[in-house]
Amino acid sequence: MDFSAYPKVELHLHLGYSLSYNVVHTISPSITQEAYHHDFIAPAKCTSLADFLTRAPQGIALMQTEEQLRLVVFDLFEQFQRDHLLYAEIRFAPHLHIDKGLSPEQVVEVIEGATSQACESTGIEARLILCTLRHFSTEQSLQTAKLVERFRGTRVAALDLAGDEAGFPIAPHIPAYQYVADRNIPRTAHAGEASGPQSVWETLRYLHPSRIGHGVRSIEDPILIEHLRKERIHLEICPTSNLQTNIYDTFTDHPINRLYELGISLSVNTDARTITDITLTREYEKLYQFFTWDKQHFLRCNLEAIRASFLPETSRQQLAAQLEESYRNI
Repeated sequence: MDFSAYPKVELHLHLGYSLSYNVVHTISPSITQEAYHHDFIAPAKCTSLADFLTRAPQGIALMQTEEQLRLVVFDLFEQFQRDHLLYAEIRFAPHLHIDKGLSPEQVVEVIEGATSQACESTGIEARLILCTLRHFSTEQSLQTAKLVERFRGTRVAALDLAGDEAGFPIAPHIPAYQYVADRNIPRTAHAGEASGPQSVWETLRYLHPSRIGHGVRSIEDPILIEHLRKERIHLEICPTSNLQTNIYDTFTDHPINRLYELGISLSVNTDARTITDITLTREYEKLYQFFTWDKQHFLRCNLEAIRASFLPETSRQQLAAQLEESYRNI
């Protein structure tokens, strides 16, 4: 089965964790292919999410100037073209890219401008999600929330909370989520990855997102599963990443197929194309190999992704029609 030709939608992707060797070498010619594989790509099995995240600073360090940020965005869209993406939501934390003098606002301006340019040149639609991180202060989270508001009407579409879920509490970030909720700004949040179902419950209760990043450990709580299904809370699932962060031992242990069969709204995503060394095409190949997923599975997941996307309703309808037409021709 050739899954490279399947049109795809991706909702959970970290810009700073998705640099190809080509762009890394362009920005820093001293980095060899061997060094890239050793320093930027994590082992297939890390001890934990915290261990996985130790690879993150390598890419972030190369994203500190306007030119570097633009190069990384354009590189990502080249990866999207090879993966046959129709639509993507790209997330990043503005406060991580200020080491060489850019302000968080300038970081968003540059990435938003480059994304718009890349969308126009490739025909791939995209939106941006601004991340606050678990170890950030309440003030940093509020600054991020206000940046989402400041750039409303551009390709910036939503707020996310990412980072070490097990190591840092949710409380400092509640004011930021209240701020965007009061302004009817969309929000997602990582949960149910490094911690169990209680983390998902807590996130839903205090942050009120329409989507959960990962959320796979919801499978451990039947009452939570029923709540997710009833409320149509969408799970942005990243199977290979979940194996790499040591949530599950093998691909067949992953609950994505059970969640699908239980009627949970979910999508298939890469999370970190560099750190995990993955593409959406390869994720589809694994789902076919281990769970015999076929065209109907991928069509449903992509339609669910469009429904849960942070696009305007008219754009969602147009994209869904385009996706269904493309799948009829596969």
